[in-house]
Amino acid sequence: MAIGTGNVTGVAQIALSVRDLAEASAFYRDILGLRHQFDVAGMSFFDLGGVRLMLSAQGGEPGGRGTLIYLEVDDIEAVHARLAAAQVRFEQRPHVVGRTPHSEVWLAFCVDPAGNMLGLMCDRPLPA
Repeated sequence: MAIGTGNVTGVAQIALSVRDLAEASAFYRDILGLRHQFDVAGMSFFDLGGVRLMLSAQGGEPGGRGTLIYLEVDDIEAVHARLAAAQVRFEQRPHVVGRTPHSEVWLAFCVDPAGNMLGLMCDRPLPA
């Protein structure tokens, strides 16, 4: 077995507490379009761009606002429109929160069925 360097190399998994696992799984699979990986008792796992997302109905209080997942999207206005049409509740519509030398950073905040806040983030290149 190879020994690593002992360094942190990335994010392996994010866990979210939910009250209703079936409802939350449907939201992340059917509304957000994440690929379902597998289930174990009281938990459901999804691929979040190479990071595993674990939904757990086993303890923890969902809906806390101190920790957020920011999901990268390619077209924030199109994603906002699609999710709003699916009755996803938004706390904030897409808006610019900052600028880099080459892009605008856009954010929108929505809530999953358990009350967990999700940030939708998009870097939009500036016109040349």
